[in-house]
Amino acid sequence: VGSSPGHKTDRTPSVAVKIFSAGSAGCVADLVTFPLDTAKVRLQVQGESGLSPKGQRAGHRYRGVFGTIYTLVKAEGPASLYSGLVAGLHRQTCFASVRIGLYDSMKELYSGGTQHAGILPRLLAGCTTGAMAVAFAQPTDVVKVRFQAQSRLPESSAKRYSGTLEAYRTIARDEGLRGLWKGCLPNVARNAIVNCSELVTYDIIKELILKYGLMTDNMPCHFTAGFAAGFCTTVVASPVDVVKTRYMNSVPGQYSSAVHCALTMQFKEGPTAFYKGFMPSFLRLGSWNIVMFVSFEQIKRLVVRLQRSCEASPGPA
Repeated sequence: VGSSPGHKTDRTPSVAVKIFSAGSAGCVADLVTFPLDTAKVRLQVQGESGLSPKGQRAGHRYRGVFGTIYTLVKAEGPASLYSGLVAGLHRQTCFASVRIGLYDSMKELYSGGTQHAGILPRLLAGCTTGAMAVAFAQPTDVVKVRFQAQSRLPESSAKRYSGTLEAYRTIARDEGLRGLWKGCLPNVARNAIVNCSELVTYDIIKELILKYGLMTDNMPCHFTAGFAAGFCTTVVASPVDVVKTRYMNSVPGQYSSAVHCALTMQFKEGPTAFYKGFMPSFLRLGSWNIVMFVSFEQIKRLVVRLQRSCEASPGPA
């Protein structure tokens, strides 16, 4: 993810620039891909108690990515696709900033400051920043998932939460502070996997593309590496992601732990339950990674150019 030596016009961005760029790029990517994420969550929670064996809720079922989006728009209105967006942006502001913005610093720390880090320092860096990010952003993730999962059909039961801040307050009041960090352990596991798959894949593929001169360090290179990172991440992280979504969306007492949630899914729905919502996950993670990494690289360069022009400007006489 770090700056490439082949790009001569930009100096190495500071840690602060990387943190700001990562948080901003994460928000941009969420704005673009949030409907796909909502479809993924709705598909993942099908099969829980309260749904029919065929996955029906309130007289309808979700079929496929675009079928789910169509059903949501038709039954609940276009706004349902962005339910939980505010919490999602809260999440990216602190989550992406830490896990992506600090990746290069951690990679340098684990590699002893060498220019070309091996695979192990990259994996350790991904695990470290992923776990750190969860510690900051878990409450926002819980609220986001619950907003996306709740049904807003007129004939359904009352909404669990009417607004983002009200959701934080309600969860803290009814479930305690532990409720805001519900699913923290499976989320740590998920984000260690996601970070390693996403950042390390992007880092290595981008490095190889530049090393062999296949592309220059510009948008086509960032697009290609981001797409590959999204695919690898989806394949590896989907089972943990489904368990995380189910567990965080569950009512108190439904599951005693994330392991209990996973075992319940295995016994009641079979192994295919762990890959529910795989296609929206891939569409979402693939597109999210492309938008995020392209935005991240461009925002970094823009901020560095602004810094350079400010430094070059003559001071007041």
